[in-house]
Amino acid sequence: MPESAPPQTAAPRRDALAALRYAEFRNVLAGVFLFTIAVLVQEVALGYELYTLTRDPLVLGLLGLAEAVPFIALALFGGHVADRYDRRRIMLLALSFVLCSSVVLLWVTLPQTRARIAQSTLLATIYGVIAALGLARGFFSPAASSLTAFIVPREIYGNASAWRSACWQAGAILGPLCAGFLYAAAGLTGTLALVLALMLAALLLFRGLRPRPPAPAATPGESLRQSVRQGIGFVFGNRIILYSISLDLFSVLFGGVVAILPIFAADILHAGAEGLGVLRAAPSLGAMLTILACTRHPPTRHAWRNLLVVVTGFGVATLLFALSRSFWLSVLLLFLTGAFDSVSVVIRGTILQMLPPDHLRGRVVSVNSIFVTVSNELGAFESGVAARLMGTVPSVVFGASITLITVLYVWRRSKELFAVRL
Repeated sequence: MPESAPPQTAAPRRDALAALRYAEFRNVLAGVFLFTIAVLVQEVALGYELYTLTRDPLVLGLLGLAEAVPFIALALFGGHVADRYDRRRIMLLALSFVLCSSVVLLWVTLPQTRARIAQSTLLATIYGVIAALGLARGFFSPAASSLTAFIVPREIYGNASAWRSACWQAGAILGPLCAGFLYAAAGLTGTLALVLALMLAALLLFRGLRPRPPAPAATPGESLRQSVRQGIGFVFGNRIILYSISLDLFSVLFGGVVAILPIFAADILHAGAEGLGVLRAAPSLGAMLTILACTRHPPTRHAWRNLLVVVTGFGVATLLFALSRSFWLSVLLLFLTGAFDSVSVVIRGTILQMLPPDHLRGRVVSVNSIFVTVSNELGAFESGVAARLMGTVPSVVFGASITLITVLYVWRRSKELFAVRL
């Protein structure tokens, strides 16, 4: 009698809510959500205020530079600290510092205070507070980003990365929308008061986390210099990490348009502060919807192919945005830039959770954070300078072209990575 065939086992069903079943992870998401809204409300309101005050694109670039310089200077040290001390405590101290800085910013923008100080003093104070935010992020970012790997199991890192990105993007949608309408209704001071309240709520949520002692160091007693070099060496010795974060660096550094959206809103699309809020929210809406799809259908099976495709799409959408004169077409194109970028965020986030060993996570994340900050904040400075020198529209066309050239170059150099499965 022939043997019966073995029973067919059903393919395991993907659990889109897997990471959300962990209470501490939900706590982290809520804190990141509120903190993201607070930072972006502040950023949009200050950018619009400064541009309407000076009509100079360079002031928008200087906002990004003021945050980027201290962050880059401290990020590697912040990664070293995150790998050696309690991550929860680092996050709480950094956020408390940001809160104190925001109190100063609120005070200096009060009508009675502004009436007594010169415009140059107001600008210097604003840039100083933004620099303080960059300083705090140098410690907060490595500690917070590497915390996920210690809260959820390894097999759902991809799901956790997608949910964390979705939560950040949700905040990035509501933040600019709130900023535009709040600024129009309550002015700068009322808007910054809400920022302070949101940051305090995020601080309380992070206080609910358990202490997270560091993983044992692979080489006890190593110096700060050796520790930092070990983290940098791991990144530059791993081709998929290095190429993935480099793609993000060059595409956003040259192709990003977020920093100069106040110019498009005020002078090109004539949409005002409310229109600026919609423009700023559009990329994040596209990103959030795409990331929610990624929680059920992770883009990591053909990771490298997908990464190159979406960065190409980002460049094309940015190029078309530069040429658009229709407000709603511009909103749609910004929506697409966010959708494309979000897929690359999920892929990079999964890579950064899966590949580094536990004792190196903070340092590897800090190197990635430097790349991200250079692309975002220094990209904002580059956008402001390029818009001033070349004109707003030509500068965006130039940046999108650089993005597409970068994708072509990386594709030719990394064909072996198409076989990678995460």
